[in-house]
Amino acid sequence: MYPVRVLLIDDEEDMRDLVQIYLENSGYRCFQAASAAMAYEILEEEQIDLVILDIMMPGEDGFVVCETIRSFSQIPIIFLSAKGEEWDKVKALQLGGDDYIVKPFSPGELVARIAAVLRRTTPTIQEEKVVKFGKLSIDKKARRVIVEGKIIPLTLKEFELLTFLIDHASQALSREQLLEHVWGIDYIGSLRTVDTHIKTLRMKLGIGDYIQTVWGIGYKFEVASS
Repeated sequence: MYPVRVLLIDDEEDMRDLVQIYLENSGYRCFQAASAAMAYEILEEEQIDLVILDIMMPGEDGFVVCETIRSFSQIPIIFLSAKGEEWDKVKALQLGGDDYIVKPFSPGELVARIAAVLRRTTPTIQEEKVVKFGKLSIDKKARRVIVEGKIIPLTLKEFELLTFLIDHASQALSREQLLEHVWGIDYIGSLRTVDTHIKTLRMKLGIGDYIQTVWGIGYKFEVASS
C-alpha cells in the first residue's frame, strides 16, 4: 500500500527527528524541511500527503508558509507549535490549517490527530472521480498519478503540465501556451523547458504515445481508441 508522505517543517532538528521517529514507527514516510525555502522545494519535487508545520521559524514563519501552500494546494496542514495562545490557534485555522497541536505533545496524540485529519480530508478526495485514460489514472485532488496500478511520483510542474494536457485532450497546444499556463507569464526560461519536462513525463509514465508531438506546434494528449 502507498505510504502516507508527511512533510515536517520545523527549524529545530531534534524536534524533526523526534517526530519522524514517531511517525515512521506508525507506518508514515517522512520528509524534513528546516525552512520555508526547503519546504517549497520538497513540495515541488515530491508528492506530499500531509504537512506538519511549526510557527516560530527564522525567515517566513509558519503562518506565511501555510498561506503560501494554500495558494496552490489543499494538502492537509497540522500546526505543531509551542505557541498555545488562543489567537495563534484561531489564526492558524483561519489561514487554512486543519488542526493545531501544542508542544509538548504525546506521540499517541500526534498520530491520532494525523489519522483524524486524513479521515476528514480523504472523503473530499474520493468525491472527485479518478479520471482514467487507458493504462493511466489521475486523481487531481490527491495529486496522484497511477499507471497500471503503480503510483508515479511527479514534481508539481510535471503534474500541472500533465493535467493541463489532459484537460485539453486531443487539442494541439503550443509550447508558448504550455509555458504560460504551467510556469506563468513572468517565467523567463526558454521553450526548451517544456520539451525537457515532456521528455521526463514520457519516461516516468512509460506511456509516451499518450503525449504526442505535433510538429510545428507543440504537443497534445490523446489516447488511441482500441
